[in-house]
Amino acid sequence: MFKDTKAFSGYSVNDIAKAKAFYHGILGLETKDGIEGILELQIKGNNPVILYPKPNHEPATFTVLNFPVSDVTLAVQQLKEKGVVFERYDLDNFKTDEDNIFRGGGPLIAWFKDPAGNILSVIQE
Repeated sequence: MFKDTKAFSGYSVNDIAKAKAFYHGILGLETKDGIEGILELQIKGNNPVILYPKPNHEPATFTVLNFPVSDVTLAVQQLKEKGVVFERYDLDNFKTDEDNIFRGGGPLIAWFKDPAGNILSVIQE
């Protein structure tokens, strides 16, 4: 039924202007203004990710967008230089290191939030 459809994803933010400044200015993504205040993130090789304004927005408590990178350590360093703050986790079986990178099995990954509090990640390819 949906085999040939061009599906896309979306999530809410509380301030489109702040989202655009972050996703374009900090993360370097191309953005496109859409109808009804929607912001489209233009991600190479994919359909756009849609950010929509929602006055009663509540941040996602899970990762909404992952950015595969060839070097997580370098990506974290470069984003920190741009002011991005990474999440720290210190649970029994789930800890990030001093660089805010999870190295506990599986691909290396580090999480950060957009201005609306949604969780994003950089993940080792």
